[in-house]
Amino acid sequence: MLLWDRPNCGASDVCFEGASESELHARTLTGLIRALELGPTALAAGSAGSRVSLIAAARDPAAISHLVLWWISGGPIGLLSLAYYYCCESAIAASLGGMAAVAELPGWAEQIERNPANRERLLAQDTAQFIRTMERWAMVYVPSPDSPVPGMSPADFQALQMPVLIHRSGTSDLSHTRATSEWVHRLIPHAELREPPWPDDEWNTRLMRNMEDGSGLFAGWPALAEDILRFTGSATAR
Repeated sequence: MLLWDRPNCGASDVCFEGASESELHARTLTGLIRALELGPTALAAGSAGSRVSLIAAARDPAAISHLVLWWISGGPIGLLSLAYYYCCESAIAASLGGMAAVAELPGWAEQIERNPANRERLLAQDTAQFIRTMERWAMVYVPSPDSPVPGMSPADFQALQMPVLIHRSGTSDLSHTRATSEWVHRLIPHAELREPPWPDDEWNTRLMRNMEDGSGLFAGWPALAEDILRFTGSATAR
């Protein structure tokens, strides 16, 4: 099993190369798989991880044996919220106080705490170029009438010939809409669409608890383990 921190997350180094941050993450993931000589690898991921897994599998399908996806980010509220969270806040901070102000933002400060060298990496960024990158990355999240997933074209979905399991999103979830999960399923006709092992309001419940007491948004994910192991152990490539 490979557990990893995406660039700009956790203890990983910060990096601002690539057409989008998700593209950077996907390229890093398949690079890790190949560098570690893992062979065709099953990807199981939710929320941002589902987007990164789809892009990784579309760009380097030979590296991926299976896809298991849930909480696929999508819908106008969900995608525009991501643009603000990942890009707009940092760009505004840079415009007001340069890269020093960016380094003080809670998200970046937490990453600097885990990887102190990231402070110098951030401060070394040219402020104007950083803002342009954030603007470019934010544009990727603009909802498209052609594809449910930022960074994925309809043609990209055709490259996904490996077994795919999609857990349907809840009707009340505005961050990972049910329509998004069903649209992805239509674009991958051989994929299996399954109800998740939690209530329809799982995301909203976890979000409210997180705001109240800081509990984890993804605390229910271990309930997927049996589904993941069964699917990746039995399904075969087409």
